[in-house]
Amino acid sequence: MTVCLAFLFVCCNPIQKKEDHHLISVKKSPRPITIDGKATENIWALTDWHALDQNWAGMPYEHSDFNGKYKLSWDDAALYILVEITDDVLYDQYKDPLKLWWNEDCMEVFIDEDNSGGLHQFSHNAFAYHIALDGNVVDLGSNKEPQLYNEHIISKHVTEGQTTTWEMAVHVYDDTYVDGGNNIPKTLHNAKKIGFALAYCDNDSSTERENFIGSVFVPGEDKNQGWINADIFGTLLLEE
Repeated sequence: MTVCLAFLFVCCNPIQKKEDHHLISVKKSPRPITIDGKATENIWALTDWHALDQNWAGMPYEHSDFNGKYKLSWDDAALYILVEITDDVLYDQYKDPLKLWWNEDCMEVFIDEDNSGGLHQFSHNAFAYHIALDGNVVDLGSNKEPQLYNEHIISKHVTEGQTTTWEMAVHVYDDTYVDGGNNIPKTLHNAKKIGFALAYCDNDSSTERENFIGSVFVPGEDKNQGWINADIFGTLLLEE
């Protein structure tokens, strides 16, 4: 009887698999990319821009206030991201990187190593990295407190006028990651799928961020879901 009940439970409650959406094919870089915020490598000239234009939080904004776009590449060691942000004000209000880190101008990179989707707010089923203007990388740890993950993302940004170019190398960790443990990033390979989204917190000098602009469409009224639910992430397909 126990075996029969277990069989019925599995049949009636299939494991939900994340659907691939916002699928992007990502070209491999033939050589490591130097993280200097200058986009001088040939691979950046050979890849397409993608829009950073989904207003996940905040009132409608003017194009002159903010607009963004990004490119992607990869090699065995890292996922590479190039972002171009036009923003009339860059605002960094807290010296403590673990204090209200989302209320400053910062990039956010969402990574789900196995593209499995699901909840991750206080686990490492996926990561929601906040990359501050000073380079600090913050996410919530398994202890439900903010942690620095500076070894996960190397970044550099260069600002000319109102345009800031970010270049990032993201070392990808899977869901076996243990805070404080001896963790080894995954080696990336052809045909691998990674859950991914990108966002920008825009603050023009308010106490709280004024807009949160993402890379993927999120249905429903509450679009600020990436830090909790990896189902909203898009999907990257790595290609040689």
